[in-house]
Amino acid sequence: MAAAAFHQAIGAIQTYGGCNESGSQKTFGNSSVKLVSNGHGFNDGLLRRGSSNTCGWKLGVIHASTSHTSMADPVSSPTNRNTNESRKKSNEAALILIRHGESLWNEKNLFTGCVDVPLTKKGVEEALEAGKRISNIPVDMIYTSSLIRAQMTAMLAMTQHRRKKVPIVIHNESEQAKTWTRIFSEETKKQSIPVMASWQLNERMYGELQGLNKQETADRYGKEKVHEWRRSYDIPPPRGESLEMCAQRAVAYFKEQIEPQLLYGKNVMIAAHGNSLRSIIMYLDKLTSQEVISLELSTGIPLLYIFKEGKFIRRGSPVGPTEAGVYAYTRSLAQYRQKLDEMLH
Repeated sequence: MAAAAFHQAIGAIQTYGGCNESGSQKTFGNSSVKLVSNGHGFNDGLLRRGSSNTCGWKLGVIHASTSHTSMADPVSSPTNRNTNESRKKSNEAALILIRHGESLWNEKNLFTGCVDVPLTKKGVEEALEAGKRISNIPVDMIYTSSLIRAQMTAMLAMTQHRRKKVPIVIHNESEQAKTWTRIFSEETKKQSIPVMASWQLNERMYGELQGLNKQETADRYGKEKVHEWRRSYDIPPPRGESLEMCAQRAVAYFKEQIEPQLLYGKNVMIAAHGNSLRSIIMYLDKLTSQEVISLELSTGIPLLYIFKEGKFIRRGSPVGPTEAGVYAYTRSLAQYRQKLDEMLH
């Protein structure tokens, strides 16, 4: 089953390489959307606090005014409302963060960084399991890094979602790309979820460590020096990025591109990497640079935040005996799940 889902999803995955995506603004139709949000209780044991950082790149804000269901109406997206309605601030939106599943170089204990390596069979299974855990949470937009392991994780996870919308990778790097990938059916647009791939969400670039076995690296540079590179906040490995440098690009992209979508009521999933997600969590939880270096994220375990009244509220991770017991649904998320139950049974 895992293999079948993998082959189904992989056809939809396309990597972008390391290009600047400041031109990733896109409008998806003009129907307005209501959102139904389910919040869930939380398991703090999966996260240890770390630090927060901000930065200021000017990237274009995406205003996706539609075709995806929002937290209030998971069954249909009305097409006859004024476009401006979709731009009103929403009371609540869901933010899901997923670290990609195990990659082939994770399995071999190699420093991967920005080398574009796919998932292992275990990584595929982790992505599918992550999808099951978020199958009752609304998703209107997906953001991934430009690396295949993050994109595979996002695509595979969405094959398990009960709403059965189709992730569509948005190509707007040229006029030809936009023209060739245009969708002409409004109904099809409503059943699609735009996927934005961005290099700013890539894993930290490990420089000269990339491709080295971790034991080999310790032998070459010394255990203390390697530990310093891996666990310090602002000391980069040779020709690589520090966590601070990774945070500058990842948090800037989040603030400029993703946060406005949450403000307008879009439910967002981000499939990315240990360090880019640590950087974003540092910003969401207002962690210090000392706290973030001890923050550990498990592969394939979704984390849920509720964005409400301009604040991010961590609801935890769907790991536990029952989904409801772990997430402690918010009222709107519970309504979303109820509507899914009514629609699918």
